[in-house]
Amino acid sequence: MPISLSDLLAAEDLALAVRGTAAIDPAPVQWIAVTELEDPAPFLSGGEVVLTTGMRQRTGAVQRRFVESVHRAGALAIGFGTGLSQDRVPGPLVEEANRLGLPVFEVPYKTPFMAVGKLVADALSADHVGQLHDLLSGHQVLAKALLSGQGLGGLLRELAQILGTEVALHQYGALIYSAGESTPGAIWHSKPIATGMRDRCTLAVAEPFRQPDLIAYAQSLISVELNNQARRRMRERAVNGQLLADIVAGKLSGQDAVHRLRSSGVSTDRRQLTLLVETAPSQARSLPSLPLPAGFDPAVTAILEDRLVILFPDGNPSELAAALSSYLRDAGLTAKVGLGGAYADPAGLRWGYYEAKEGLLRGAAVNQPDRLSLASLLMASRDVPLADLAAEALEPLLAFDTAHDAELVTTLETYLALNGSVAKVAHELGLHRNTVRYRLSQIADLSGYDPAVTGDRVHLYLALNVRRLAG
Repeated sequence: MPISLSDLLAAEDLALAVRGTAAIDPAPVQWIAVTELEDPAPFLSGGEVVLTTGMRQRTGAVQRRFVESVHRAGALAIGFGTGLSQDRVPGPLVEEANRLGLPVFEVPYKTPFMAVGKLVADALSADHVGQLHDLLSGHQVLAKALLSGQGLGGLLRELAQILGTEVALHQYGALIYSAGESTPGAIWHSKPIATGMRDRCTLAVAEPFRQPDLIAYAQSLISVELNNQARRRMRERAVNGQLLADIVAGKLSGQDAVHRLRSSGVSTDRRQLTLLVETAPSQARSLPSLPLPAGFDPAVTAILEDRLVILFPDGNPSELAAALSSYLRDAGLTAKVGLGGAYADPAGLRWGYYEAKEGLLRGAAVNQPDRLSLASLLMASRDVPLADLAAEALEPLLAFDTAHDAELVTTLETYLALNGSVAKVAHELGLHRNTVRYRLSQIADLSGYDPAVTGDRVHLYLALNVRRLAG
């Protein structure tokens, strides 16, 4: 540490003698300032010991002004060198210093000012070397914690121990890691972590703490690790997405699917709850690297159809979905969460995915699983060429609407939703009943399916639902 004023005055080889009555401040001496100016305040920064021989302080008034200037600048004490211009410390200088509570000591002729300055400089140099040693040692400890496989948790534990306080890492407003202990009501010192992922990550340190210079290095290590984690998530979710795409499409099943799922961390011995996250199109790019909140560590994630798929081994569906939805909201994402059932085998995962996907159509922040519609059941069975059948029925209508702005598909959807009531459709769309009948006739002619016939109506209903689910 820098030498304190009391230790400086106690140095036997300097033979310094206190001449005032002011209390000696044990604060560390920041520097030695030698001056013969009458007003040295503009050249002082505080914490210095000011040495002078008083060569330009010939009157009591000048001496008093000198003391006031030194005190105003925040200096710790005045050392007056005797044997040159003055044989003793001037009385007015001591009186003013006593009045202001500024210590005054005599520097005898045999003690050069350089000796006083050297003692202070040596102490400052030793303190600086000690700080550098501690800083480099801290660098090594933090880097070792991260590189030895302890991860961010290990790094923060070491950082908390070195700083002697509690540290916490927040991402998207959610606590990721914390370590150490702080006093109740502690003031937190926050530092942003740059990751380039717009994830608003912050390192918080409870005050007071030691070795503040170490925080900047910890910030850089955390930044590198978070970026590495984001890249790993992107790679894993891309690979897992290809696997789930094959399972959902029915291209991969049986033991082959079981082995592939296990290699991705999905155990088919336990039920897997499916959660599906869908964001606004402009925010979909954040899903491949999006970290999950605390409590989702057991989950396996994937990107499929621009949605984030989360497979969680059982758990409370409502609590998980609510926690996930709150986290997404805090992250600034406009997102919906769809819940599917909990199933163990690959075929069950297909069902869970379609349950969650159909739930998203309801548009709520959290969409609980419900019974699959007939359209979703048929889509889950890729052996049925439902998409082709839907296209066969609807493409002529869509093409006609595009060419003539005829709104045949809208009329069909409304007709089916209102249970085939021409009167209600006319009222809903603001049309004449004959116009509705004419449009229904066009639908029958173009598609080959008559909405007035029960069998054809079912076919058209399924076609519209398949188109909606596949969108």
